[in-house]
Amino acid sequence: MSDSRASASGTAIQVPFNRPTLTGDEFGYMQQAVEQARLSGNGEFTRRCTDWLEAATGCRAALLTHSGTGALELAALLSGVGLGDEVIMPSFTFVSTASAFALRGAVPVFVDVREDTLNLDVERVREAIGPRTRAIATVDYGGVSSDVAELTDLADEHGLMLVEDAAQALGATYRGAPVGSMAPLAALSFHDTKNVTCGEGGALLVNDEELIERAEILQEKGTNRQQFFRGQVDKYTWVDLGSSFVPSELSAAFLLAQLEASAAVNAQRRDIWRRYHEGLADAEARGTLRRPVVPPDREPNGHLYYILLPPDVDRGAFIERAGAQGVACVFHYVPLDQSPAGSRYGRVGGPLHVTHDVADRLVRLPLWAGMEDAQVDQVIDVVGRAL
Repeated sequence: MSDSRASASGTAIQVPFNRPTLTGDEFGYMQQAVEQARLSGNGEFTRRCTDWLEAATGCRAALLTHSGTGALELAALLSGVGLGDEVIMPSFTFVSTASAFALRGAVPVFVDVREDTLNLDVERVREAIGPRTRAIATVDYGGVSSDVAELTDLADEHGLMLVEDAAQALGATYRGAPVGSMAPLAALSFHDTKNVTCGEGGALLVNDEELIERAEILQEKGTNRQQFFRGQVDKYTWVDLGSSFVPSELSAAFLLAQLEASAAVNAQRRDIWRRYHEGLADAEARGTLRRPVVPPDREPNGHLYYILLPPDVDRGAFIERAGAQGVACVFHYVPLDQSPAGSRYGRVGGPLHVTHDVADRLVRLPLWAGMEDAQVDQVIDVVGRAL
């Protein structure tokens, strides 16, 4: 496969960083949605997607949203946080993890991640809990679950809400259980870059029975519309503060085809992940890079593969050299505590040594279902030569 895009040096990119996967059934399902003349949300295809998600993850209820950001904003509403409350979270994450709570007037409190998994460090969370703390937001980085059991125990001990940002982790497992099946609220993303996509989309997985009814109301703009459709009320009306979180049936139809093929897609991505891991083992042994660390009680979904460069290697130059050889590599998050909005709306809850270190050294390698063996080999070879 080739890609017509060019690197900064003008060299054509043979191995793009990402390429969305099509299963072949997307347009057929979308045509069915059009023929049914029901294009607004929460119709048949939405129901089929939520049924699939509930069966696959074991959650109590799944609600589709227009984006992963929307799922986090819905979770923030359900968490009950308000003005001046604090929510502990990693600084090494996407902006939506923090902005969802900042929109409610809460203060994101940034703590460090673990050196091995780059997931939230439970001990740093414990140290940051204070009188204003109301919730913990954990992130499953790279499709590897955070330590949800320990975080659940900590949240229960202090009466806090635990929200799991599982945007990258659908199909991963933690101690044999599907990601999204343990925390009271877990947010998924179906963005173009995710294993399963509908371009833009998301879902909120609810595992607290007491939150399900209100979640339905908030998802439907704060109305009891779903109760009306089930015949539970004779008319629907405004009953709570919600928003327009519901995606269209066209998006849900596209998503259904992706969900139905997700096991095969994730299997391909895991295979590429393992080939990278094996192919770069010698480089790690020589000290020229560090590979991802996955605890034995977790199975990743193959969402992304990253390397950590040595401190003395110029990451920008490395990415440019890889692009000059036809491979598109990219870095990841700018820590939120170092961003203008992070400084304005949040605060630091302790030293962030690991966060700042890995943010400067991390490089993500191309990974998408359908990559040919030769492309994977090319990436491994280029990484070695670029170093």
